[in-house]
Amino acid sequence: MSPRRGGLGSPKGWPEGVVYLHAPHYSKTLTDDANKALRFSSKELLNTEQVYKTKGPYANVKVTPISSPSHPANGQYGLYATQHLAPDTFVLPYLGYVHDPTDLDEKSDYDLSLDRDHSIGVDASKMGNEARFINDYRGVSTCPNAEFRDILVDVGNGNVEKRMGVFVLNAGKSGKRAKGVAKGEELLVSYGKGFWNERLGTDD
Repeated sequence: MSPRRGGLGSPKGWPEGVVYLHAPHYSKTLTDDANKALRFSSKELLNTEQVYKTKGPYANVKVTPISSPSHPANGQYGLYATQHLAPDTFVLPYLGYVHDPTDLDEKSDYDLSLDRDHSIGVDASKMGNEARFINDYRGVSTCPNAEFRDILVDVGNGNVEKRMGVFVLNAGKSGKRAKGVAKGEELLVSYGKGFWNERLGTDD
């Protein structure tokens, strides 16, 4: 199935030029082994593995234009909570174009690792869902309040898919993050030092 541009089925105010996805869009260059690592029968799972059911658009978050001059993403967009999100809450999956190294866009700022064993990534530069607008905490807050984690999603007919999910950080041993993310607060992750070193051309 081909991805659809904005309009029907996309969140209100979805930016033009980005295809809204309800499910990952898989590259045709993926090998059979790669596809088997990403999509398989739920019968192959261990009883301890949690499987999520999820469907967009997502009412718990909102993509909002940023108009604060002090914000690093001023003039762009951010992802904000529309309700209180408790610590450890699964927020939404990170959807995009699922690819291997033969189909890599080296200039993309939206590419996450999905399966390191098979060198598979998910790139939301041209297509994705609300999660593509989550910003790095640097210059906005003293620390992130969310993170990316591997998840398994129930896609029906006894099948599951491996995806990347956005979660609110847990409360921590000291309970420092026990409040979670408040309604109206921006969700922020850490892109990692490697991301910024590459963009700034440093090795530290």
